[in-house]
Amino acid sequence: MSRIYLNGQVMDASEARIDSADRGLLLADGLFETLRAYGGKAFCLEAHLARLAAGCGILGLAAPPAAETADALRAVLAANDLAEASIRITLTRGVGPRGLLPPADTKPTLMIAAFPLPPSLPHAMSACLVGIRRNEHSPLSQLKSLAYLDNILALREADAAGCDEAILLNTAGRIAGGSRSNLFLLLDGILTTPPPSEGLLPGIARQTVLALAAKHGIPAREATLTPADLEKSSEAFLTNSLVEVLPVTRLQDRALPAGPVSANLAQLYRESITRP
Repeated sequence: MSRIYLNGQVMDASEARIDSADRGLLLADGLFETLRAYGGKAFCLEAHLARLAAGCGILGLAAPPAAETADALRAVLAANDLAEASIRITLTRGVGPRGLLPPADTKPTLMIAAFPLPPSLPHAMSACLVGIRRNEHSPLSQLKSLAYLDNILALREADAAGCDEAILLNTAGRIAGGSRSNLFLLLDGILTTPPPSEGLLPGIARQTVLALAAKHGIPAREATLTPADLEKSSEAFLTNSLVEVLPVTRLQDRALPAGPVSANLAQLYRESITRP
């Protein structure tokens, strides 16, 4: 039976109870982070907790102390005897009265769960454009908020088209990114990904790849992308904390190679993972 952390205690998941008046349940008033553990250690934990704290600042939500959250995360991994795992941190504003405006004094709900990784993760993905748009003008586009219905609808649309991932455009018709990933294209030998201002969530794996590219002399940039760039790209890959660097081998209706730049960055990413 899996064990989770909830508001100061590690307990059996079956015993966990969320108040029916919790604003995270009723209004999606909260945030989450998804991490991956290697050898019992969460990768880029500080960056994830910093993004969580930044999101709390935007929402006017009290951020849990980073050290306590890190300790709780390690306790959950240990309680489930997991070394290789996916981890989810969920933070809500907590219980509040009916109505949209949050009360001045709230007690956030913090839940941390860890899950075994599947026996095998995908080696490549297919991706296609969908009709759901990202609103680059909304502050939520920069947050890993609990309000994920646009992403769910986008991924359902991609799945119905026989693709593994959805690529969303913003309201200006430019590429924002995937429903659960950031997109990189190789254009004229330059690795290109949209800037956060285009409405994408600035992923931690995306940040890691950009840093690795700069360190190892791989030409890379943030620049606006249009649907026409999908046809021009010689390589494409997706990033998130669970799949790391994952080549796209079918983009729209076009086959793409899992090329050398993608393979190099996937290897560099794996080498950057620190284990205890």
